[in-house]
Amino acid sequence: MIRVGLVGIGFMGMIHYLAYQRVRGMRVDALVSRNPKKRKGDWRGIQGNFGPPGTQMDLSGVTCHGSLEAMLQDPKIDLVDICLPPSLHAPAAVAALQAGKHVFCEKPMAVSARDAQKMIQAARKAKRHLFIGHVLPFFPEYAFVRKTIDSGKYGKPWGGHFKRVISEPLWIPNFFNAEAIGGPLIDLHIHDAHFIRVLFGMPRRIMSQGRLRKGIVEYASSQFMYDQPDRAVTAVSGVIRQQGRSFTHAFEIYLEKATLTYDFSVFDGEPVLGTPLTLLTDKGRVVHPKVPAGDPLDAFVAEIQEVKKSLNEDRASPLLDGQLAQDALGMCHLQARSAAQGKMVRCGGA
Repeated sequence: MIRVGLVGIGFMGMIHYLAYQRVRGMRVDALVSRNPKKRKGDWRGIQGNFGPPGTQMDLSGVTCHGSLEAMLQDPKIDLVDICLPPSLHAPAAVAALQAGKHVFCEKPMAVSARDAQKMIQAARKAKRHLFIGHVLPFFPEYAFVRKTIDSGKYGKPWGGHFKRVISEPLWIPNFFNAEAIGGPLIDLHIHDAHFIRVLFGMPRRIMSQGRLRKGIVEYASSQFMYDQPDRAVTAVSGVIRQQGRSFTHAFEIYLEKATLTYDFSVFDGEPVLGTPLTLLTDKGRVVHPKVPAGDPLDAFVAEIQEVKKSLNEDRASPLLDGQLAQDALGMCHLQARSAAQGKMVRCGGA
């Protein structure tokens, strides 16, 4: 049994808590919250843009702490799951690693590149695993893309276009604060930056253009340029100022012998599947692959199962690795610099 200490009971902390209930071999033994009501199970004030609303939770059997320091003294805790605001990820992760715990930290791993590097160095020094919760590759449509490319059935990936746009998340304080959360690129687009990094590697150059709000990118269109002249990768991401569409994500991914496309949104609180997952083959076929439907919580369950498998096998995860997460964060910072300066920027090579 892997015993988990959950740090931070906001929307994502609640989602993680619910997901652990469906993973055999892992158990939340402790949690940390500064809010005494939440320590008593009153999570009714929690809200997000998917999943169930907050409710009264039965926390019998869970030790509730008011501080991380208190929980880290518990020798029974194997894994610390961090769901704090992004600017607090690094100090919490470093403290947990130094206490001899493995760490599973919600994305983004940090707001600054310096803090991300501190986390990686602390994991190496402690000889403990650091997992970063980039859940997107575990959503069924995105998982299908990975498996299709890995199979080689339709040849190599040529490129793709990615879309991730939300209405302003009014329930998140300091969303546009550069030091606390970092805005839409760091907190939202980083999903696609990570997926682009997984599929295509690190680009050589990035060009972004878009709207800024008090120096923070609100919405941007980006082009990721590689050494391969026929590889074309683009993305649009950010916040719109109309609240009627709370969420949308989509992709169109091009392989040598096929195209994969998908588009999903939430309009006025209702899910709208604009384009179901569709595979276009070089033989002229239009295929709608069967993927699991419904509960977004399933992706978080799959993500946590990957953490469990990696811990049981004492290995790094190819999808939740800290270095991948650091690369994705770096890509977002470069996009922000490009948009602010109005020019192309160079980055690490593939």
